[in-house]
Amino acid sequence: MSATATPTLSSCSLSRLDATLMHLFASVANKRLTAKLNPLDATLTKNRGWVPPGQSLTLKWPVLHYGSVPHFDAAKWDFKISGLVEEPVRLTWEEFRALPQTEVTSDFHCVTRWSRLDNRWKGALFTDVMKLVKRKPEAQFALVLAEEGYTANVPLADLLRPDVLFAFEHDGEPLAAEHGGPLRLVVPHLYGWKSVKWVRGFMLLDHDRLGFWERNGYHAYGDPWKEQRYSGS
Repeated sequence: MSATATPTLSSCSLSRLDATLMHLFASVANKRLTAKLNPLDATLTKNRGWVPPGQSLTLKWPVLHYGSVPHFDAAKWDFKISGLVEEPVRLTWEEFRALPQTEVTSDFHCVTRWSRLDNRWKGALFTDVMKLVKRKPEAQFALVLAEEGYTANVPLADLLRPDVLFAFEHDGEPLAAEHGGPLRLVVPHLYGWKSVKWVRGFMLLDHDRLGFWERNGYHAYGDPWKEQRYSGS
């Protein structure tokens, strides 16, 4: 995703071959990142059940996304809540930053088979953001919206968990642009692609509308403990 003249997600589609190649590249990169990890530490972690099946522990934080890092302009940035709500809401950057902030520690599991434990996130809880609107009873799903048309689908019940938040900070530092800054959704109990980078809002729906990766072969839900990596798994 990019703010330059390169093709955007809204104007072109990613083929399943592209998605597969990106996954293979990330898997090779992860093997290099985890190579220096103490084998005993990794074994103990897996035996204690801290890492989902098929995952490898990493101490680094790989950078994975489709396209380029978008440019952030605070004066033009906004956050929109729409769909099955009594009244849509639009927040400026200053208004969103003024929301109550909470720190949450959680693990992060990438579909490309690496996990990073004990990440400290700081931002606005999804439950606090939901207080800004009155949802209609039939709203059971959310389509998360990000820069340049990127989307991801998540059941509303999952987003209402107490550890789901829109993060400004990671491990005590402002969230870097390459990791989704200035604002990233964090959904710890699902694979990392559901933790949408460069998030700009969400739409409440009465049905599950597949997002970008889900339309390109990834699982509609993405539970790492069930290895729900791809459609049909």
